[in-house]
Amino acid sequence: MLLKGIKTKEKLIETFLLACAAVSVLTSIGILWVLFTESMIFFRHVSIVEFLTGTEWTPLFAEKKFGILPLVSGTVLTSLIAIAVALPLGLTIAIYINEYAPKSFRRIVKPVLEILAVVPTVVYGYFALMVVTPFLQKWIPGMSGFNALSPGIVMGIMIIPFISSLSEDALFAVPKSLREASYGLGATKFQTSFKVLLPAASSGIIMSVILAISRAVGETMIVAIAAGQQPRLTANPLVPIETITTFIVQVSLGDVVQGSLEYQTIFAAGIALFVLTFALNNLSFWMKKRLQEKYE
Repeated sequence: MLLKGIKTKEKLIETFLLACAAVSVLTSIGILWVLFTESMIFFRHVSIVEFLTGTEWTPLFAEKKFGILPLVSGTVLTSLIAIAVALPLGLTIAIYINEYAPKSFRRIVKPVLEILAVVPTVVYGYFALMVVTPFLQKWIPGMSGFNALSPGIVMGIMIIPFISSLSEDALFAVPKSLREASYGLGATKFQTSFKVLLPAASSGIIMSVILAISRAVGETMIVAIAAGQQPRLTANPLVPIETITTFIVQVSLGDVVQGSLEYQTIFAAGIALFVLTFALNNLSFWMKKRLQEKYE
């Protein structure tokens, strides 16, 4: 009787866990279904070739152009700046905390770093606009008041905890025997950190970078406040740009008639954002697999 009761409880727990997993999967399928069905309405009126190759994005203007490339370039530009800031700083912090800092310092600093991840992004946006941009304008003549550089840098600061905390956890999980073997062969702490521990923890580090990239690509408020909301196909970080997420917010404010072609652009932009994020994540997983094969 007791055994039967235990099996019943285990079955209930298993069913509950399966239901939780199903909710996650079904939610993702539902989001994709909405994006796909609504964007198909848009593509009945706009050529997908024009959408993917056009260099002008002016759906809210009198002369409407529907080329998504300016929004994609703005999204990629700010994300690259953010990763360029966050990756070296995050890895340096992770290595220092894991290998050089005292254990008491690690217990204090790591939670403090993670506070950066919970600061509202609106605060970061105004910090980029009111502090970072004026500071950079003193050193970079001709820099616009709205630009891609300032929000990119602040986004990089925002995602540092994603890289530093997860990378530090990956480094901490490396077997102690590897460290001892490296020191036993005469390697310095610096050589051990960069030539032994980083390759051994590469899987966890790459996952932290994937998470950081996804966070940067999907960021909205920082670029909405500080980037300028001007769709422009450019690689110049000193001029105003617009990202995909910023445009979606702009249309969603309520000024555009629901059901109109202009309104349907947010679903087309959403599917483009999904494809971009999906491609970046798959590229990261491919790099992770290659590194794992290299160091196995």
